Amino acid sequence: MRVARLHGRRDLRLHDEAVPTPAPGELLLRVRAVGICGSDLHWYDEGGIGGARLSRPLVLGHEFVGTVEEGRRVIVDPAVPCGTCTLCRAGQLNLCPTVRFAGHGADDGAMRESMAWPAECLYPLPPGLVDADATLLEPLGVAIHAVDLAHIHVGASVAVLGCGPVGLLCLQVARAAGACRVIATELASRPWRLDAGRKWADEVIAADGGRESAAARARLGGLGADVVLETAGDNEAVEAAIEMVRPGGRVVLVGIPADDRTSFSSGAARRKGLTIAMARRMKPVYDRALTLVASGRVDLAGLVTHRFPLERCDEALRAAAERVGIKVVVEP
Repeated sequence: MRVARLHGRRDLRLHDEAVPTPAPGELLLRVRAVGICGSDLHWYDEGGIGGARLSRPLVLGHEFVGTVEEGRRVIVDPAVPCGTCTLCRAGQLNLCPTVRFAGHGADDGAMRESMAWPAECLYPLPPGLVDADATLLEPLGVAIHAVDLAHIHVGASVAVLGCGPVGLLCLQVARAAGACRVIATELASRPWRLDAGRKWADEVIAADGGRESAAARARLGGLGADVVLETAGDNEAVEAAIEMVRPGGRVVLVGIPADDRTSFSSGAARRKGLTIAMARRMKPVYDRALTLVASGRVDLAGLVTHRFPLERCDEALRAAAERVGIKVVVEP
């Protein structure tokens, strides 16, 4: 089978390898579609993410759809927590210190034709959901977890900073959670993402080095948003989130910064008495994600803008790194 392995920064190579043999409790999957995530781009551009560094040629990809041997289509949870540690027993499976995660560290991901993965991590897909769109169920899970952390109440005002895939899904999930006034921001240099945000936000404001915060507050009655979800992954957006939220509000940091550093003005955050939460992947929310899509409360159609075969996976990653379109998908 064909496999794409990352050997170093922007050094992605295709290999021919044997089809893996499933371990006990695993099933063999034929990979049909893999979404490229911002965390994949950290591996691709920087050779690592956070404290994890590339120590061997790694197969990227954790947003993926496959078929099992009998042809049943499944969406795959890329996280395999231990299930027995203190955090797992407390329901914090996303914080398990020994979690296996596809496309991270010692665990190869889905940018290949076949892979084995635990059967307990597979969820059946509804027939009307096409493979490429279904890869967005994993980032939808991230958005659900972020909104859970935000404690959005019925009638709340919400700002989402960044109109990439996770940001656009946060807009929709915030609506489903009861938000009545929703605004979004995105860089003016990405007009296609500004346009995408207008589908679900009441208003989209071009990000301008943090100066958009005053405009956002004015549109939200002067005090600011009850909740701000930052999905851009840069410090200007974090600073803007602190300025944009109302006193006593909540800020959820979802984006992953390139230099593994997050900073903001502590004075502004302290004076406002803010609650700041950091989002880490997601808890077991695939059932909720599938329900939101099946009910029509979340629309995945149209978010996939670029599709590449496995032979062009390097081109796909470069396209995603340049932020062309919205979601880039590789189809082995």
